Amino acid sequence: MSFINTAWAMGAAGGQAGGQGGGIAAFAPLVLMFGIFYFLLIRPQQKKAKEHKALLDGLKKGDSIITAGGLYGTVVETKGEILTVDLGTTTVKVGRQFVSGLAVAAAPKEKKKAKEEK
Repeated sequence: MSFINTAWAMGAAGGQAGGQGGGIAAFAPLVLMFGIFYFLLIRPQQKKAKEHKALLDGLKKGDSIITAGGLYGTVVETKGEILTVDLGTTTVKVGRQFVSGLAVAAAPKEKKKAKEEK
């Protein structure tokens, strides 16, 4: 019985259980957290996705690229969503969506040797 009496004594006075804040004050921290998440996580991710889409749409013959698999190559031909990429010793067909970015063009060893002989 003493436990029940102690529990009743610790309760809010006058039957008030929620406090004076009201409903709007309870949602203010949630709105603040959403705003922080939007500006720190969502907005930069959307900006990066937009830049990557523009990069993919602007690919053309002669661009040096790196694929999502880590292959470096030069675009030889574009047909819709399929790119033909020269990897130096072979050519492969790659889906446009698997290009992760532009790469700095490195001259193949054969071209370097030819320049040195001249």
